[in-house]
Amino acid sequence: MNCFLVKRIKNLLVPKYLLFLVALLWTGIVAYFCLVQSSDLPVVEIPNLDKYIHFFFHFVLTFVWFLFFSKQLKFQKVLKPILFSVVLSFVFGIVIEILQELVTTTRHADVLDVLANLTGVTLAVFAVLLCYKYNVLNIILKN
Repeated sequence: MNCFLVKRIKNLLVPKYLLFLVALLWTGIVAYFCLVQSSDLPVVEIPNLDKYIHFFFHFVLTFVWFLFFSKQLKFQKVLKPILFSVVLSFVFGIVIEILQELVTTTRHADVLDVLANLTGVTLAVFAVLLCYKYNVLNIILKN
């Protein structure tokens, strides 16, 4: 039994599993903060703060899912993992906006939030391409 548990723990340390857990955890964090009652969140008086938060959430979301897809799918090219992570992040953002309108009572769908999400996704793609150009991804995704 102990051997089985040790093997499972070792598998969690494999980068692709760790990347999957990080991407899944970040997705859960984004969903939670986007769907929690706005009255439960601290109030900070910064104009358009929610747009910056949406940007940050989707920048990180796209980047961590890209890392996972790159490691899991082992593509030689960078295009498919980028495409998968962009589609996932963009569709997730739209689903969250729809859920905000339909499920929550203190939040509403906002086209500007979707635009902020898309801006975060776009800059994440540029960051990925920049990392790819300078071989930073090889260091991150090294086995």
